[in-house]
Amino acid sequence: MRRLVCAGLVVGTAIILVAASDAGKRDWRTEGVIFLDNSLNARLHPVPVRAVRLGDGFWTARRRVTTERSLPTMLDLLEEHGEVDNFRRLTGKKNVPRRGPLYTDSDVYKWIEAASWAIESNETSDADKQKFRTEIDSLAGDIVAAQEPSGYLNTYYVGDKVRLRFTELTRSHEDYCLGHLIQAGIAYYRATGNRILLDAGIRFADYVVENFGPTKRPFVTGHPELEMALVELYRTTGDAKYLDFAHYLFSGVERDRLKLKDAEIRYMFSGKPFTSRTEFEGHAVRALYAASGATDYFAETGDPAFKKTLDLLWADLTNHKMYITGGVGSRAGGESFGDPYELPSEQAYAETCAAVANVMWNFRMLALTGDGRYADVLERALYNGVNSGMSLSGTLYCYRNPLASNGEKLRNPWYDTDCCPPNIERLFESLPGYFYATSRDGIYVNLFHNSDVDWHLDGGTNLKLSQVTGYPWTGDVRITVNPQRASDFTLYLRWPSWATSIELEVNGEPFPAPNGRKGAYIPITRNWRAGDTVSVSFAMQPVQMVANPRVADVYGRIAMERGPVVYALEQIDQGGAALGDIFIRPNSTSTIEVRKDLLGGVTVLKVPGLAAEKPVGDEPLYQPLSVSVSRSKRAMTLSFIPYYAIGNREPTPMEVWVPISKFDAGVSAAAGVPIAQRPETR
Repeated sequence: MRRLVCAGLVVGTAIILVAASDAGKRDWRTEGVIFLDNSLNARLHPVPVRAVRLGDGFWTARRRVTTERSLPTMLDLLEEHGEVDNFRRLTGKKNVPRRGPLYTDSDVYKWIEAASWAIESNETSDADKQKFRTEIDSLAGDIVAAQEPSGYLNTYYVGDKVRLRFTELTRSHEDYCLGHLIQAGIAYYRATGNRILLDAGIRFADYVVENFGPTKRPFVTGHPELEMALVELYRTTGDAKYLDFAHYLFSGVERDRLKLKDAEIRYMFSGKPFTSRTEFEGHAVRALYAASGATDYFAETGDPAFKKTLDLLWADLTNHKMYITGGVGSRAGGESFGDPYELPSEQAYAETCAAVANVMWNFRMLALTGDGRYADVLERALYNGVNSGMSLSGTLYCYRNPLASNGEKLRNPWYDTDCCPPNIERLFESLPGYFYATSRDGIYVNLFHNSDVDWHLDGGTNLKLSQVTGYPWTGDVRITVNPQRASDFTLYLRWPSWATSIELEVNGEPFPAPNGRKGAYIPITRNWRAGDTVSVSFAMQPVQMVANPRVADVYGRIAMERGPVVYALEQIDQGGAALGDIFIRPNSTSTIEVRKDLLGGVTVLKVPGLAAEKPVGDEPLYQPLSVSVSRSKRAMTLSFIPYYAIGNREPTPMEVWVPISKFDAGVSAAAGVPIAQRPETR
């Protein structure tokens, strides 16, 4: 049931009417990772995690290790480092000092959210589901016992720090921890129907709403996260006060009362009107979380100023400030965005949490519009910038994800600021909820994987889809459509922008793909009957990529892609050649090699290259161009592995962007026959 309520949102001079569902009559089992069924400005309605079953394949393997290795070992580490005891000490259950930075509560909440999605997942064993429920119930008991009667809940601002509560908003992370508590509570509720953490989050949210606001105490999100949590809480409860408060946070009206400095506002990506922003700046994770919350807010209100700002920010990110891996945040200082085209490789920060946030934001932008370009960025960040953040073993993590290294250790089991491991875990466990979405006129296939979805169209007709594919290693996908009864609707099939061409068939007959629709969804509208099939083959070849010439750090270099996967060189695979002595031959023909025995099973790219006969490091710091181009080289074959798999063997230098050999000068062929100096063939 849908009802219209006036949420009291004043945007300019217009009062926005927003839709809220009757939460008391809604089945929690129907709610997706984000619940948009009643969001009037969202085109797509993501299906619940429980509606999808992933078959064997790429993400099943990654998610299995997350469930069986990552979550258990991460909970052990949260216990070992005292983050769970921080709650128990407040109840007298443990007599221990508080440990860790002031934001550790959020790590526990993110772990709970991840385990909640694992409980809802069809791939999790019954034994693991029961284990996670027992663990969450135990954690929830400690968390709720630590909550004060007022609703306040934070393990840092207690004792002699009580007087500092909500007085250090630019650094305290009280708002950030509350946001993650709300999200953990919603996830556990959507997985099990249990409201224990949801109600705890509501009590704390009510405390904030009742005590802060334009006519009360001032409030600002020092680390945006609360905004999207409040909008999702509104969607879950139907209570418009949470949406009102999100609007207040985005309004940026408290700059003067809180005496915020320009540098603080830039860094936090908060504290001034969201709709006044035109570019990304400051802390990358905070900025992308703010954009995610703003997208959620627009989905409920339709405020055009928000959509205009979101479009400007997306253009800034994708045209100026995103790595080829989908990673975000070029500067270690402040974990922040740099200037346009400032995308260094070895010094890249590219925090795992920022890539996770990039996926979350583009998922929301996709849901708003049904525009395939957002799915392209989501997929790029997911397969590369996020996926690199967790080892193949599931027990080691990258905080930062550089695109070149000299062989330093990139992965660790724990960080004092341990935000990234449970963040990547919650994304991987919720991933089935990203694959499919319904709309008013049909169903969208967002991502490709062996899978079955058992759900219904928006009109109520039950629908099952089955997908068979070897993606991302092959570009062939076969979808079987089984509606409850013959029905007219549209199946929207995504044509990824990396695929230069496709072959498409419906029930074995060629189906014309629209010209110029690469990077968009192909609508297939017909009367669908049980057993109808759609077969698509995406052209999947290794592609040499170059960056905009203004990206100075990689000018004159090439990166390799195949399908959605970005590749990298690790020195260990180059037959003894040092990466600093290696060059790639542009426009040469690459081949693939399927290696089921390597790095969990990968497709390796074999690319013609050259290696300097003498170490380049022995050459002068500066020399004439004529000497450089006459450098003696030998032909070799470069072996590229997927970027996400770097750092899973012995420490070794790595690079994504490889220098171009513009001239074959004094090159020795494999048989030792000299090749005349000539320009590279283009």
